Amino acid sequence: MSDKPFVILGKEVKKGERAFLELDVAKLHTRSSLKISIIVERAKQDGPTLLLMGGVHGDEVNGVAIVRDIIRKKYNKPMKGTVICIPVLNVFGYLNQTREFPDGRDLNRVFPGSSSGSLASQFAHRFTKDIAPLVDYVIDFHAGGSARENFPNVRGDLGNEKMFELAKVFGAPFILHSRCIAKSLRETLTKMGKTVILYEGGKSKHLDQFIISHGVNGALNIMTYLGMRDDAPTSSAHPVIIKKSKWIRAPFSGMFQPLVANGSKVTKKTLLGRITDPYGEFEKKVFAPFDCHIFNINMAAIVNKGDALFHVSVEIFE
Repeated sequence: MSDKPFVILGKEVKKGERAFLELDVAKLHTRSSLKISIIVERAKQDGPTLLLMGGVHGDEVNGVAIVRDIIRKKYNKPMKGTVICIPVLNVFGYLNQTREFPDGRDLNRVFPGSSSGSLASQFAHRFTKDIAPLVDYVIDFHAGGSARENFPNVRGDLGNEKMFELAKVFGAPFILHSRCIAKSLRETLTKMGKTVILYEGGKSKHLDQFIISHGVNGALNIMTYLGMRDDAPTSSAHPVIIKKSKWIRAPFSGMFQPLVANGSKVTKKTLLGRITDPYGEFEKKVFAPFDCHIFNINMAAIVNKGDALFHVSVEIFE
């Protein structure tokens, strides 16, 4: 048993206690303070510390809804250990429904940050210094950018055994090998010795209950696996584990109509979609170049030549 105090943002949270905290981010040009809400639930018994977070990109609202549902249903109350919930990390982007911070930077590309850097960098530094050292495991909830819609999938470095095991436990239909991106939150946490998985589902600025349910159930699966709860697991029986993937891109500009379902497996030369002009004189078909699984589709009505249309598997674990 550990008697070491659990102190976060200057407040001690004792065993069996709940705390609602606020992390000061900055002041707006109006001099109003902007703060990030942090909900901490600590069990009476010792155990791991799990961080559940959404809204690293402010317009990816499915992640916010997942963490919100976990809190609303009191799933964040563990039998053992501590659960920290941050529903909205990039509160600037969430307020404006944009991906970036007000300084135009992607928060997920400036970690670990700097105390004297840009606004986004200063915030990343504060998170890295005050929150990250306290956690053991992290689930970072995301959605597809722009009009790109992700079928539920978990991403991480498959060479990391602890991460790979958590990815399988989460129970998403797809697990995608994805090395850490330079200066990302995941890279910083991994270097600090934390085990991190990234959940991708749906698209930005759109709430999808199918995606949200997968995220909530996945978090419960992880908590049960870590001994923090005793819920019955709900998982994909045979997740598709993708070692290598690629984007099929638009060969022409025009109106785009996808003709296959997201999450489906297709064979070579399957008709995936059509690109047409407004005048009825031009129609180009997009075919599958090989047998593959589709786990992201661009839902934009208009595309330009070279735009990413379908994210597909190239090599999978059999």
